[in-house]
Amino acid sequence: MPEIRFQIQWSDGSQDICYSPSLIVKEYFVPNTEYTLEDFVQRSQTALKIASDRVQAKYGMPCSLALNQLHKIETKAAQYQNLPQSTVQVIRFLE
Repeated sequence: MPEIRFQIQWSDGSQDICYSPSLIVKEYFVPNTEYTLEDFVQRSQTALKIASDRVQAKYGMPCSLALNQLHKIETKAAQYQNLPQSTVQVIRFLE
């Protein structure tokens, strides 16, 4: 399966490199696009669960890396949820 990483920037300017075992994230995110925090988390949940399901279909086990990445996104997003107009920018895909 082709894997991909994507670079994001949180509301406070900090950045992370996120992992997906599938290119499905390209269907949910556009580089140089800012998403509301809630929208970014929802898109991440959908895309990374689909990616994990694809790994499970191929190898018989869900992708722990994808699920771990989702957990990291949800945990970090929780830090910003009470801030007004919190956003996440998808900077670029790293292929």
